[in-house]
Amino acid sequence: MKKIIVLAVALLPLAMYAQYHIPEHSSPTRSLSEVWSPDNGDGTYTNPVINADYSDPDVCAGKPLATSNKGEESEAYYMTASSFQCIPGLPILYSTDLVNWQIINYALKDRLYDGDEALIEHFNTVQHGNGVWAPSIRYHDGWYYIYWGDPDYGVFMVKTQNPAGQWEKPVCVIKGKGMIDTTPLWDDDGRCYLVNGWANSRAKFASVLSVRELSADGTRVISNPVIVFDGNGTENRTCEGPKFYKRDGWYWIMCPAGGVPTGFQLAMRSKSPYGPYEHKVVLAQGKTDINGPHQGAWVHTSLGEDWFLHFQDKEAYGRVVHLQPVDWSTGWPIMGKKGEPVVTYRKPKTSGSVMVNPVESDEFNEPHLGLQWQWQANYQQTFGMPTAFGSMRIFTHKLDKDAKNFWMVPNMLLQKTPADEFTVTAKVRMTAKAEGQMGGLIMMGLDYSALMVKRVGDEFQLLQVTCNAADKGKEQTEQLIAMLKATAKDEIDYKPGIHEDIYLRLTVSNTESGQPHGGKPIVRFAYSLNGKKFTPCGQDFNMRQGKWIGAKFGFIAVESDPKTDRGWLDADWIRITRK
Repeated sequence: MKKIIVLAVALLPLAMYAQYHIPEHSSPTRSLSEVWSPDNGDGTYTNPVINADYSDPDVCAGKPLATSNKGEESEAYYMTASSFQCIPGLPILYSTDLVNWQIINYALKDRLYDGDEALIEHFNTVQHGNGVWAPSIRYHDGWYYIYWGDPDYGVFMVKTQNPAGQWEKPVCVIKGKGMIDTTPLWDDDGRCYLVNGWANSRAKFASVLSVRELSADGTRVISNPVIVFDGNGTENRTCEGPKFYKRDGWYWIMCPAGGVPTGFQLAMRSKSPYGPYEHKVVLAQGKTDINGPHQGAWVHTSLGEDWFLHFQDKEAYGRVVHLQPVDWSTGWPIMGKKGEPVVTYRKPKTSGSVMVNPVESDEFNEPHLGLQWQWQANYQQTFGMPTAFGSMRIFTHKLDKDAKNFWMVPNMLLQKTPADEFTVTAKVRMTAKAEGQMGGLIMMGLDYSALMVKRVGDEFQLLQVTCNAADKGKEQTEQLIAMLKATAKDEIDYKPGIHEDIYLRLTVSNTESGQPHGGKPIVRFAYSLNGKKFTPCGQDFNMRQGKWIGAKFGFIAVESDPKTDRGWLDADWIRITRK
């Protein structure tokens, strides 16, 4: 019945859709968010171009993914970003104008480090903040390459000839600890160099950049590293995140310095990849409200323009992506407006553009997981899977007997926050086979809060479950909101379950809208038994970022009894709308 209804709705005028507006002459995967779109529709854009946590973004120009119905697209840009322990990892985003972006793929699908059994086993458990740090993406000789530094295991690379298709298994280019923020440069003579930063937490030194040579195919190191820049003891402390380029005979390294929330962007140049490099600050906050504008990608377009994409640290929201024009008239890449970030500016020149944003809402009508979703560890089939019934099933995770909170739950199904203010509404059914099984909607971070239903006897409790300092092992609290009669009960004798149909809602409000760090986002919950009248409930919750990532929202299902059959949460749909 649901499929018939969905088909009927699909035939209605497109204006009927509340959460997405599908532009004319676009594919079904191209959509415009209700809560944030940077394209103003008048030839200008407003930063951030992606108001979500795509930290440490890097971009390269490449071949068009596909032509539109009119065949006008010729520019093509591909972005990746840090994904840490989340799976799928290494997101691939696509744009034809550097303003409108859509998620098209992941380079790492069901698990990190496919082919290395020891690393697979390691990332089968939640490794908050570890894994994929600050990747770079490059197009060279018909291949797309992504390099990244895992601070614990070394420098890795994946490649493909089709960014929207299958990526090859990761290759370990350099084994060792501490190497992060890696970028290759293929020189005019075919030689390949790699620049990287260093993680003090592993190497016990930092604020230096080093360069070494790789084999021409970029798969192995053939020289020892050379320190080419030292920010120790200077205002350029915490120099990291370098990107390597060549322009007009100069080798360029562009990197951030000064710290994540308050730093700035450096450009440095030399006639040799090994330096010495002279440097200049080319982007800083100045008198603007855009704090710490740095670390990203310089892009030279086929139409002769230069642009820079970087992040802004917005604390609980994570690191969102901005776009700045670049002026080379002085011989240096001065970014933004005279070195300060712009808020609104004209769009880059392009031969074809469509308004599109990363997808948020999900009707769960496809036989595969939507690209907006990530698990907290390598995917296991017992985490959950799509159903043929138009829902996504998340099975209850068996909590460790000594677990005080949900910090190490691997099968939370989460996505990034898409705007400063928004509302999330989900229709779910909790099926409990045993006492204590529970599931619901969560806002996850170092602190978290969730609205959940929990089986108690033949009924359900509606609870707000909250934990502050979850990463420190603090114990969570439960606030009873209501007792709910089961919507349905199995009438069979063999392992019967009881079911609760409920609509869950969370709303994010920004109490200091317009402040440099994005204000202090507050999460409020509500529920409904009929999808029409929602009852506010629980306590206000201060949203907080995770380990190196922004807060994420989505679904959770857990239980504490190791011997019982699993219960499950069926998510019928989730919709992200304006506040």
